[in-house]
Amino acid sequence: MKIGFIGVGNMAKAIIEGILVAGKISSQDIYIHSAHANNYENYAKEMKLVACADNNEVVQNSDLVFLAVKPLAAGKILEEIKDNVLEKKVVLVSMLSGVSLEDLESFVGSDQVELLRIMPNVNVAINQGITALVGNRSLTDEHYQQAQSILGDIGQTIALKESDFSTFVALAGSSPAFVYFYIDSMAKAGVKYGLKKDAAVKIAAQAVLGSAANVLQSSKSPQDLVDDVCSPGGTTIAGLLAMEEAGFMRAVVKGIDATIAKDQE
Repeated sequence: MKIGFIGVGNMAKAIIEGILVAGKISSQDIYIHSAHANNYENYAKEMKLVACADNNEVVQNSDLVFLAVKPLAAGKILEEIKDNVLEKKVVLVSMLSGVSLEDLESFVGSDQVELLRIMPNVNVAINQGITALVGNRSLTDEHYQQAQSILGDIGQTIALKESDFSTFVALAGSSPAFVYFYIDSMAKAGVKYGLKKDAAVKIAAQAVLGSAANVLQSSKSPQDLVDDVCSPGGTTIAGLLAMEEAGFMRAVVKGIDATIAKDQE
């Protein structure tokens, strides 16, 4: 399979590097172009990818093309490449936030184009991401599975309705910042009681990492796991009750609410 990227920002680079680490696709089968010549040409040279002179050259050489540009540029770019997309019957994989499958079909001028809309989170950079997927009616099962396999090499994938993408943005796209903030807050508390900051960060981050792994591996619900840690009359339940009194859960839900509301503006 030959893969193209129109746009080579941080998320596109994370996906490219994850693909190369997986080793299933050669660097010489990855074609890239972006509006910033220095960026994509230097990156192509560094990673031994194929730099293309324009977006249509990417389409002409690819079976599957990732759209990784700014959402406002989508209409112009799809107008530019649509004839080659339809003639060559490439699969378009959109990473564009806020641009629906219906919007993409409208830009191409056809509902016969095969489209997959995805939403990766930043942890794909370390092959620990999660990516939401939804295809249009024209996308074949074979091409869906091929794309899912590629994305599965850089983390987990989950099929969602397009109407749930804003919720995914909050729970997966924005939440790494929330988790970083939580880790930093825990570390600051450790510093308050005499730990050095780097030691406190390491302790807090490893506790979050291990706890997340336990949630994914366990058959128990997160609340059941909470109960397992809380001994009657112990330190953990005292801490949890204090956090609830300060509005911890309410603050988390309000953060998700605000993120979804902003994404839907």
